[in-house]
Amino acid sequence: MTQGSGARILRSGGDAVTLTIEIDREEDGRWMADIPELPGVGVYGLTRDEAVAKAEALALRVIADRVEHGELPADELRVSFALPLPNAA
Repeated sequence: MTQGSGARILRSGGDAVTLTIEIDREEDGRWMADIPELPGVGVYGLTRDEAVAKAEALALRVIADRVEHGELPADELRVSFALPLPNAA
């Protein structure tokens, strides 16, 4: 697996959690993007970009669900994604 992206969740109180998107290419050509810090957030895409986009979208859905259910505080919650150039992975 290659690390392809990171996301930061900033919560009030200064706590920060870094989410890493790990990217791997399967033997059949599909791309797998997984976020180990969020169990169950693993997706496939036909391209690297599609897999990364799907992983980011699913991560945001999981985070939103956790906020909705009171598992994460909504106060000052900010999420950002950074992705290195494709040839850097």
